[in-house]
Formats: sequence, structure tokens, C-alpha cells
Amino acid sequence: MDFTVTDIVGYLASITVLCSFLMSRMVRLRIINIIGCGLFIAYGVLLDFSIPIIVTNAAIVVINAYYLYKMKKVTG
Repeated sequence: MDFTVTDIVGYLASITVLCSFLMSRMVRLRIINIIGCGLFIAYGVLLDFSIPIIVTNAAIVVINAYYLYKMKKVTG
């Protein structure tokens, strides 16, 4: 099997997002999910700018960042 850089980034993104859902702590889940979504954004760019992949994952990054900020504000 020959893997391209695009394939590797896509698989890393999938594995990272999947692993994020195994986290029991919400902060860790969101941080790992942000990393996975960042990899998916890179994957979308490598796929000749696949707008649905880029936009969806960018929105998820914003949502995760918002809730991380909100959680930090509450815990202080």
C-alpha cells in the first residue's frame, strides 16, 4: 500500500478525533478534538480545498474553543 501525505493526514485526523471521544475529562476531549479538527482542516486543504471539510471542522474548532473558554472562566 502506498500512502500519500494526504492519506496520512486524513488517517491521523480520523484517529485523533476518534481518540478524543474516549476521553472522560471534558477539557482533554475538547483539546484533542481541536487538534483532530485542525488535522482535518489540513486534510481538506490537501484535497484541493474541500470546502465542506474545512468549514465544518473550522466551526467545530470554534465551538470547542468557546466552551473551553467558558469552562476556564467558570473555574477561574
